[in-house]
Amino acid sequence: MMFPQSRHSASSQSTQLKFTTSDSCDRIKDEFQFLQAQYHSLKLECDKLASEKSEMQRHYIMAEIVKRLNGICAQVLPYLSQEHQQQVLGAIERAKQVTPPEMNSIIRQQLQVHQLSQLQGLALPMTPLPLGLTQPTLPTSNSGLLSLSSILASHAHLAKEDKNFRDGADGHREEDADKSD
Repeated sequence: MMFPQSRHSASSQSTQLKFTTSDSCDRIKDEFQFLQAQYHSLKLECDKLASEKSEMQRHYIMAEIVKRLNGICAQVLPYLSQEHQQQVLGAIERAKQVTPPEMNSIIRQQLQVHQLSQLQGLALPMTPLPLGLTQPTLPTSNSGLLSLSSILASHAHLAKEDKNFRDGADGHREEDADKSD
C-alpha cells in the first residue's frame, strides 16, 4: 500500500511544482515589465536633466561672452570718434534689449546660412584657379559672432536710417507749414 500512496504524493508534488513554476514565471515577467517601465521613466528624466544641463551651460557661456565683449567695448570706446562712440553705445543698448527668442531666431538663421554655404562649397567645381588666387574657405566658428554682430549692426543701421527718414519727413512738414504761414 505504500507504493500507491507515494505515487499519489509524487503526482501531487509534480502538479504543485508546475503551478509554482508558472506563478514564478508570471511574477518574474511582471517584475521585469515594472523594471522596464521604471528604467524608461528614469531614462526620460536623465535625458531631461542632460538637456537642462546643456541649456545652463549655454547660458553660462553666453554670459561669459557678454561680459568679455562688454569689457572689450569699454576698453575700445574711448579711442573712437564721438560719432562712432554714439553708434556703439546705441548698438550696445539695442543688444541688451534682444530677447532670447529673437536671439534663437538669429542663431537659427545663421546656422541655415552656414549650412547653405557649406552645401554651395561642396557644389563648386574643382577647376584649377588662375595663379595667385586661392580657393575660398568656409567660415570658422568665430564667424558666427562676427555675423551676429554684423546682423545687429545692419539692423541698427536700418533703424537709424528709418528714424532719420521719419525725422526728415517731419522736418519737411514743419518747413512746409512755416512756408504756408
